Amino acid sequence: MSTHTIELTTRDGEQLRFNCDDDRNLLEAAADARIVLPSQCRQGSCGACYADVTRGDYSLGEHNPAALSAGAAERGGILLCRTFPLSDLSIALPFDHDLILRGEIRRREAAVAGIEPVGENTVRLTLLLAPDEDGASVAEFEPGQFMELEVPEQGIRRAYSLSNTGNWEGRLEFLIRLQPGGLFSTWLREQAHAGKTLTVHGPQGAFVLCENGFRPRWFVAGGTGLAPMLSMLRRMAAFQEPHPVRLYFGVNRTEELFCLAELEALKAELPQLQVTLCVWKPNQDWQGFCGTPADALAQDLSSLNIRPDIYLCGPPALIDAAEAAARAHGVPGEQVFSEKFLPA
Repeated sequence: MSTHTIELTTRDGEQLRFNCDDDRNLLEAAADARIVLPSQCRQGSCGACYADVTRGDYSLGEHNPAALSAGAAERGGILLCRTFPLSDLSIALPFDHDLILRGEIRRREAAVAGIEPVGENTVRLTLLLAPDEDGASVAEFEPGQFMELEVPEQGIRRAYSLSNTGNWEGRLEFLIRLQPGGLFSTWLREQAHAGKTLTVHGPQGAFVLCENGFRPRWFVAGGTGLAPMLSMLRRMAAFQEPHPVRLYFGVNRTEELFCLAELEALKAELPQLQVTLCVWKPNQDWQGFCGTPADALAQDLSSLNIRPDIYLCGPPALIDAAEAAARAHGVPGEQVFSEKFLPA
């Protein structure tokens, strides 16, 4: 067995080092050194621990090609949870240093405050954090991050993005699509009620707003991929950030649209916000955009001489199509940020 030195460089230039044996994956070895890097499934399925190797040799284990494409792997892309060093490595991380935890992911108890339907097969789950050891219930997280919710008495976690913003009341809001036969969905349907307690792990994740001056921000959401976008837009509204901003929100059928009142409220608070609702298979009365959010994005990129920061959240096919549209219209890769819905 050999031990290698791993050097990480964050997007904002901070460097970290730790040692990793050649039979240990990078994510676990970093955690052993109390460096907790953004990740989710830790099984090569979700793509949340993506990074780029800039120097050195390594072995890349089995993974979901939707989480790391063959093309990205050929360009040096890796999943930290599936990478084993064969030499010292230098790695570029696609996020800033303040998203790296030093220690363990925070674990807290929370109680169900409400479950309400917001659209066809979609609910809003509201939790209230229990006071911590200092008696505080404050909810601290960056817009775009997620929490893992632990199913009571079953020890199984599911990750969901937050749709609200940080607050002193300890309130956490999630938009959840109910899946037929899904473990957490079944619990929500059959057992959850006000006062029922959950364990929450987080905040986690590196899908957050990037501070790039006043460059326009375009958000592309499929289904409950709207949740992190709502959180980001609400933060922009609270801070009255002046960036030109667009949201492309899409579903398969008209009946699946949700949170339209919330979007109207945001437009009142952010007058520069332009919202495009997209329906792939609309009914006869639909007067909005027909197609996917990626189609609408491509259409606007082709007609406007703008290279915005683009934030993507939704199923892999939507992310891939939107990334392809961005590349085709000259948007630099470092201005495209994404989080995919993948089985974990």
